[in-house]
Amino acid sequence: MVGSLTASEEAQLTQTIEMFEVITQSQPQDYQSLEILKEAYYKLGREQDVIRTSKRIAEAYVLMGQLSSAILEYESILQRYPEDPDVLNALVELESKANTLNGQVPGDNTEIVKAPKESRTKGGEAKPASEVDDGRPTMCKLFVESKVIAQGDFDACWVRHDLSKPPGGIIDPFVQLLTDRGILPIEKSLRIISDKHRLAYLPVEKYDLDVELIRSCPAATLQRWCILPFDQMSKSVLVATANPFNKQAASELERALKKRLVWYLASPPEITKALRRIVR
Repeated sequence: MVGSLTASEEAQLTQTIEMFEVITQSQPQDYQSLEILKEAYYKLGREQDVIRTSKRIAEAYVLMGQLSSAILEYESILQRYPEDPDVLNALVELESKANTLNGQVPGDNTEIVKAPKESRTKGGEAKPASEVDDGRPTMCKLFVESKVIAQGDFDACWVRHDLSKPPGGIIDPFVQLLTDRGILPIEKSLRIISDKHRLAYLPVEKYDLDVELIRSCPAATLQRWCILPFDQMSKSVLVATANPFNKQAASELERALKKRLVWYLASPPEITKALRRIVR
């Protein structure tokens, strides 16, 4: 597999591995990042690392209670190494647990935010901007109902977007405005989001961004929602955001890219800096 890659592609994959090894060490249940890591190893022909990572994915599923997914992951290893003792032992244990639960295992929850189906009014027109699902209710729960900030501060910092008009530039997200008004530091806001929903953090400045991918996306979507699609692996596009609950942003980006989105939490200033440099 390595022989078919260019030096630039090998370097990019190596950087991806370094970055996502760090992410998955601190977030062992982040199976989406582990899948990306496994694919990078596969493309570099590092078979043993592929198997090792596949086992980590199965273990992550077990930790999350997704036993059926864990069994499928282990069985995929057995297709290549049918005598692997670790996998055989793990399958015996998992199948026993599954039988105990009478086959009732929790369903998979693959993404923090998923794009909704297109919402329409009875007349067939798109819903007005006031009804856009931009993650406001979830963010309000995290910051107001948990008494981190006051409702007035939340309302003052939450931008209500008019989708009928172009953004006219990058619009600072909620957590950035909290900082600008001296209400809450960005680091604390991101920690609240990450701790509640276990979303992996990505340092954008340390990543070799896929410039062609970013420029292939609608500039208005990236600027309005301050999101950054920074890389793609197989059928997935990796996206940095400071608001992982924004279904409108997910819907717009999925329509443009026609690929599955995997979200990562990132610092708004880093996202903004990259967008200003790349988006024309």
